[in-house]
Amino acid sequence: MNPDEAARLARTIVDANAYMTLATADAAGDPWASPVWFAHDRYVRYVWVSRPEARHSRNVADRGNVGIVIFDSTVPIGTGQGVYIEATATVADAADVGDLIAVFSARSESTGGHRWHAPDVEGESTFRLYVATARAHYVLAPDDRRIPVEIG
Repeated sequence: MNPDEAARLARTIVDANAYMTLATADAAGDPWASPVWFAHDRYVRYVWVSRPEARHSRNVADRGNVGIVIFDSTVPIGTGQGVYIEATATVADAADVGDLIAVFSARSESTGGHRWHAPDVEGESTFRLYVATARAHYVLAPDDRRIPVEIG
């Protein structure tokens, strides 16, 4: 698979799927994986809304290094593909909330969800906006090994 094909495949997978599996670990290193509905900002920043008390949110607060997998689990055995992402996650900075909530809201509305605004994830709100900034993306080569891909 050449780099252009790999990049096209990765973008197609990210764009076609609504959920990503977010792999986190707590302060003791105990792992946890959570499916979260997401939006992305140019395939570099992946954003989601969550409650701060959720286990994955607490884990992000303890350890910002996360793993992400985006894949279609409905395909037949042996035909699946996924995008594997190494990232650093955190609660979105106040300065970034406006831009990132717009990205999240646009995807929400385009898929039948509601519009989101900064006050929905700030102050007394139940929710916070989280962002994972990708350090590396991978897809599977035909021989079942991960190959790095530039998709942003």
